[in-house]
Amino acid sequence: MKVSERLFNVAWPIWEEHYKHPFIQDISQGKLAKERFRYYMVQDHKYLMEYAKVFAMGMVKSTNEADMRLYAAFIQDTINTENAVHQHFLKEFGVTQELIDETPMCLNNESYTNYMMSIALKGGPAEIAVAVLACFWSYKCMGDYFKTVPGAFDHPFYGHWCRTYVSDQFVNGNQTVLDMVDRLSEGYSEEQIKNLETILINCSKYEHQFWDMAYTMGDMDYRYDLTNL
Repeated sequence: MKVSERLFNVAWPIWEEHYKHPFIQDISQGKLAKERFRYYMVQDHKYLMEYAKVFAMGMVKSTNEADMRLYAAFIQDTINTENAVHQHFLKEFGVTQELIDETPMCLNNESYTNYMMSIALKGGPAEIAVAVLACFWSYKCMGDYFKTVPGAFDHPFYGHWCRTYVSDQFVNGNQTVLDMVDRLSEGYSEEQIKNLETILINCSKYEHQFWDMAYTMGDMDYRYDLTNL
């Protein structure tokens, strides 16, 4: 069994819960409140800028030119191509770069990106590839889910966002990372592979919490009584 197959098996139960989340359900049906999507877009833009830095660490720690070029291409794609989707919607909302810069990262967002960066600092190229994989792969699977929802791609506002994750560029990029993981982890011990599984599980849990954050617009008080802290 390939390492990527093992990773899928441990992450899928978490990802499957993503698609039941009210944020994903509402957006696929075109009924998500736009203020929630606006909040998500601002936070996800800030996430992507940190995500690009994780790719940059992969470039720094690569041991050959081919991998350096792959990581460099992912940095460009994250900052330019993926960000172009965000800019489309942020423009719709009238969100300026100044507003984004002034908006603090939500605690979950900061914790998630800090975790990925800690993996990038401590680990090697394979660990870095797995750290970025949860976002990449779960969104690709989410695109597959949208294919099963009638009208998800046709909605005049949210359809553009849903279609992004079934595009050839996104699907091919995801496969490139999967191939990297299998290649870079070749010869890994069972202990090292289990560590990769832990990284993917943790990042996948952070992804689910990101949907919670987006749906509640960062207000977690609906779950916890903080008055006595």
